[in-house]
Amino acid sequence: MSQLDELFRELMEAGGSDLHLSVGYPPILRLKGEMHRTARPVLTNAALTQMLYEILTPEQRNALEQNRDLDTAYELEGVARFRCNFLFQHRGIGAVFRIIPTKILTIDDLRLPSVLYKIADLKRGLVVVTGPTGSGKSTTLAAIIDQINKTREAHILTIEDPIEFVHPSIKCLITQREAGAHARSFADALRVATREDPDIILVGEMRDLETISLALTCASLGILVFGTLHTNSAAKTIDRIIDAFPSNQQGQVRSMLGDSIQAIIAQQLLPTKDGKGRCAANEVLLGSAALANMIREGKVSQIPSLIQGGLKEGMQTMDAALKNHIKEGRITPEAAYEKASDKSLFAALIETKAQGGI
Repeated sequence: MSQLDELFRELMEAGGSDLHLSVGYPPILRLKGEMHRTARPVLTNAALTQMLYEILTPEQRNALEQNRDLDTAYELEGVARFRCNFLFQHRGIGAVFRIIPTKILTIDDLRLPSVLYKIADLKRGLVVVTGPTGSGKSTTLAAIIDQINKTREAHILTIEDPIEFVHPSIKCLITQREAGAHARSFADALRVATREDPDIILVGEMRDLETISLALTCASLGILVFGTLHTNSAAKTIDRIIDAFPSNQQGQVRSMLGDSIQAIIAQQLLPTKDGKGRCAANEVLLGSAALANMIREGKVSQIPSLIQGGLKEGMQTMDAALKNHIKEGRITPEAAYEKASDKSLFAALIETKAQGGI
């Protein structure tokens, strides 16, 4: 067993999410969102280089040394898959590993809003899952893809960097491509995707103008496209997509996006009240004629009001999701306050709690 495999097992047994390896520090685990140093020895550059190179192929080592960083995946059989990022920094080599659970959790397992079942039934258009790094976007998307895989016959094409959750074909044919290994980039893979007869395309990250443009084009052609962005709300997601384009194209993009957008799921992770884990809070915006008009007319500031009026359809604001988690005893008002849009609402709840009301 390699030294890394021992650390991976330690991470799993501790219930952690990430392993950080950096010269001058002992191995560090992220547990329930917090960084914890292990009792192992401080890593030297020579020792860490030897440890990391044990799991890399000669081609991967050359790519790391040439590009100065490398994204890939590693599977420890019977334990888990790991998303890996290798890098060089001022102290020497380093790496970060994130657990990708072998078991794909369902929408119910993750306690996600039931409207996600409705989203999984969509046949065309664009669905964006947003949130900061480490907010569980990939896990949520995997649950939606798993639901599609179990309920209808379709061709699902995923474009990822690296491939994270490996989906077995249940009712769907699933083709998983990795940027760098199976295509030069997200954009290159998307450019030929329509020739591969997909019903659903998952784009691991809409990271640049070309990828966003191609995802919109695929959605406008009648394909159901899922993608991710690093934004914190539905309204900011709309702005981020439009602002990615030059000003002389934004009018056309507003029209395309208004016609294509089917849902935006903004997600944040919060520590649970019992201290044993984390749970997701989701803002949900669903596509409609009213939303399309707001996007075309540049009235994105009205989207929160649209969400508040769409409760019966399954929409919810982030603050409403946070209040629901508090009501059901999953999180504390203090945790909700950190993530809230209207912090005054949760400041009042904290005050009520201090007075013994919660």
